[in-house]
Amino acid sequence: MAEEGVVTAGAAVGADAVGGEVLAEAARLYAEVHREPELSGAEERTAARFGDRLRTAGYEVATGVGGHGVVGVLRRGEGPTVLLRAELDALPVREATGLPYASTVTEPVPVMHACGHDAHLACVAGAAHALAADAGGWRGTLVVVGQPAEETLTGAAAMLADGLYERFPAPGVVLAQHTVPLPAGMVAHTEGPLLAASATVEVVLHGRGGHASAPHLAVDPVVAAAALVLRLQTIVSRETGPGEPLVLTVGSLHAGGAGNVIPESAVLEVTLRAFAPRTLDRALAAVRRIVHAEAAASGADRDPEVREVARSAATVNDPVAGAAVRRAHERAFGARRVTRWQPSTATEDFPLLGPAGEHLHGVAGIRSAYWMLGSVGPEQWAAAGATAAQRLAALPANHSPRFRPHPRLTLTTGIQAMTAAARTHLAAVDAESPVPQRPPTF
Repeated sequence: MAEEGVVTAGAAVGADAVGGEVLAEAARLYAEVHREPELSGAEERTAARFGDRLRTAGYEVATGVGGHGVVGVLRRGEGPTVLLRAELDALPVREATGLPYASTVTEPVPVMHACGHDAHLACVAGAAHALAADAGGWRGTLVVVGQPAEETLTGAAAMLADGLYERFPAPGVVLAQHTVPLPAGMVAHTEGPLLAASATVEVVLHGRGGHASAPHLAVDPVVAAAALVLRLQTIVSRETGPGEPLVLTVGSLHAGGAGNVIPESAVLEVTLRAFAPRTLDRALAAVRRIVHAEAAASGADRDPEVREVARSAATVNDPVAGAAVRRAHERAFGARRVTRWQPSTATEDFPLLGPAGEHLHGVAGIRSAYWMLGSVGPEQWAAAGATAAQRLAALPANHSPRFRPHPRLTLTTGIQAMTAAARTHLAAVDAESPVPQRPPTF
């Protein structure tokens, strides 16, 4: 099959390890979701598709949890409770991959699965199916979650607020994985932080509107916004130590509607990322200080508004759970396919499902494990360059309009990785013990 094609069971590398029909069904889900992506908070079709797959596999399914969240539960007697999580939402990006199953959504804005959430969802659906089909291999409870609104860092908190750990079994372990531009067929782990903490703030600068011919009679918020964008960069370059990782990005700036009108306001969205909470707090305080100073310098009649719209903790694996998953992956794939992950300043709201969210869910002692899933096909990898630096510069990364995981290798490996991780935390069934029966489809 072509590298960009949708996987079929007969063509799948590793299909025997996963199960041909499991892999083929995961590929169908992947193609459907990729072709019809939905933005954060609007994942209705995606949630329905995921929920249908879980019901077919024998899970008790609830929908509409914290928005369009999906929860599937499969009980197999006494034992640990393990939660597998994937995301439902896509990004406002116009796809430029040219794939035969490329996004068809262009209105009212272009939408694309440019971060691999469609692959995550298909891998978790495949793992859920494989684990359900193994009637005698494990004991415990599986909770499978399709989470909405990860890209806005609001979905995990919304599901917890809607009783995720009260209406459904509270987990002892939570597991997740994420596609990255590493060779497909590999997984990557690290000790300590994998992903940074982050905060997103909305800034509103108020001006005084007027005619473009008479700027002296107005207060131009566009000029103030332009100055603010540049001044905010000094938080990293002049207020943060060289050994203290911090990333600040003004990702959105909206003002005005016509070239001959000075608008009343400008709205910016700013994200900050750091591994240390104190670094993030200090940077947020600096943002507020600089915003108010620029507004005053521009002669604004009204104070600016600075509103924190989302915040997430750093993604840090529990040492015991993370080590157990890495060993399970080494057994499943061999040590050569398990590599080290260099911590990234990308961010996630997954930590809220574990210890970082205890203030929200009230469940102590949850262990979490999170790993990276290679997604770059061999042809694309070989063409990207000879050195690691060349490949990083050439390969379309997450959030790029050209981001395109290799479906066959990514899904095969992702299903195996999630299944192996779940098994290592579920109770093994003794060969002499009675075999628990698969529950009926609800």
